[in-house]
Amino acid sequence: MSSQLSDSQGLIRLLYQEHHVWLRAWINKRLGCKNGAADLAQDTFLNLLLKAELPVLNEPRAYLSRIAHGLLVDHVRRRDLERAYLEALAYMMPDEVGSPEARALMLELLVRLDCMLDGLPAKVRSAFLLAQLEGASYQEIATRLGVSTRTVGTYVATAMLQCMALLQE
Repeated sequence: MSSQLSDSQGLIRLLYQEHHVWLRAWINKRLGCKNGAADLAQDTFLNLLLKAELPVLNEPRAYLSRIAHGLLVDHVRRRDLERAYLEALAYMMPDEVGSPEARALMLELLVRLDCMLDGLPAKVRSAFLLAQLEGASYQEIATRLGVSTRTVGTYVATAMLQCMALLQE
């Protein structure tokens, strides 16, 4: 085992010993769930373990809270998406809902799609969603976004390519 790896693990062990209780409380205050806070605190330290190299930490709590904040945002987005998905399933006939495995796969795809859409520039995302969800024409979208219809076509094509790439993963 390299000395850099053992140094990194020693630093993480020290960070865990000195800041785990504080981090768990910090997350719990924002999340309002002790079990969820414990899981996200563990995920924060797991994130550190998976890093190839740790930066010099002058402010370890700021660093840990920044990682935990990102994990917390992801957790809340996933929870909200899952809640909306389950509400939509409640309106479907039982034979249309699918197996628990199929629902789990669909939820994972929705989460990945949500992340992909979030990573798109705002106008690209808006054009795609207006076209796909509202059935708006390219001319309507162009007027709403203040761009040309050709630009709308480029935006929608860009988003579609991202969707296709997502399905290939």
